[in-house]
Amino acid sequence: MKLINTSHPEEFILLGFADRPWLELSLFIILLVTYPTAMIGNIAIILVSTIDPSLHSPMYFFLTNLSFLDICYTTSIVPQMLTNLGGSTKTISYMRCAVQLYFFHTMGGTECVLLALMSFDRYVAICRPLHYTLIMNQRKCLLLVSTVWLTGISYAVSEATVTLQLPLCGHNKMDHLVCEIPVLIKTACGEKETNELALSVVCIFLLAVPLCLILASYASIGHAVFKIKSSEGRKKAFGTCSSHLIVVLLFYGPAISMYLQPPSSITKDQPKFMALFYGVVTPTLNPFIYTLRNKDVKGAVGNLFRNIFMSK
Repeated sequence: MKLINTSHPEEFILLGFADRPWLELSLFIILLVTYPTAMIGNIAIILVSTIDPSLHSPMYFFLTNLSFLDICYTTSIVPQMLTNLGGSTKTISYMRCAVQLYFFHTMGGTECVLLALMSFDRYVAICRPLHYTLIMNQRKCLLLVSTVWLTGISYAVSEATVTLQLPLCGHNKMDHLVCEIPVLIKTACGEKETNELALSVVCIFLLAVPLCLILASYASIGHAVFKIKSSEGRKKAFGTCSSHLIVVLLFYGPAISMYLQPPSSITKDQPKFMALFYGVVTPTLNPFIYTLRNKDVKGAVGNLFRNIFMSK
C-alpha cells in the first residue's frame, strides 16, 4: 500500500456493491435515468421561478435555492457512484475524497436548515398574512438564505476537517460508494468516541432542532388552515404546504437514520442505500412533488416548454 505520509493513504478503495455485480448493474442503469431527470427538473424549477413574474415571491426564491442545492448535492456524488458501479475502477484519490466530503456535507447541512426556513415562510404566509410582506421582505430573505448557507459551510468545514485528521493506520478501504463522514469515522482506528459524540451533537442541531421547528410550524399552520372558511383557500394552503412536508419527510427520514446514531453501530449496507436515497432519490422527486402539487409552478413550467417549442 502506497502512502503519501503516515497520516493518510494516497487513495481510498470504495467497495460499494462489488460482491453483488447484478445489483451494481441495476443501480448503474437507475442512476443513468434519475441523474439527468433530477438535473432537468431542478433546472426547470430555477428557470420558471426566475423568468415568470408571478413566481417572484419569497416562497419561490427559497424553492430556487432548494433546486440549486439539489443540483449541487446530487452532482457531488452521482458521477463517483457511476464510476464505481459502471467500471472496474473502485478507487478515489485522497484529495478527491476530501473535496467530496466538504462539498457533499455543505449541501446536506444547508438543505437541513433551508427546509426549516421554508416551513417558517409558510407559517408566516398562512398564520400572519397581514405581516407577511413586512417580515419576509427581499432584504430579510437574502439575509436568511445567506445565514443558511453559512451554517451549512460551517458545519462541513468543522466536521470534515476534524474527521480527516483521524488516524487511519494504513486502512484505505471504505465500504461505501462515496466519501461520507460517518463511514470515514468508522474506517478510522484508535480513539474516535469524541468524533462520534461531536458528530451526534452537531447533527442534533442540524437535524433534530430544525425538524422540531418544522413540525411546530405545521402544527400552527394546520390549526390556522382549519379556521379558513373558504374550501378553495384551504385547498390552496394544503397544496403548497403538503408539497414541502413530503420533501421534508423524504429528506429528514434517511438523514436521521444515518447521522443520529453512532457510526460504529451503522450496518454494512445502510450508508450506501441512505446515500442513494437522500442524495439521488430526493433531488429527483423534489421537482415533481412541487410541480404536480402546485398549480402556479405547473402553469409556469407549461408556459416555459410551450415558449421553447413555439420558438423552435
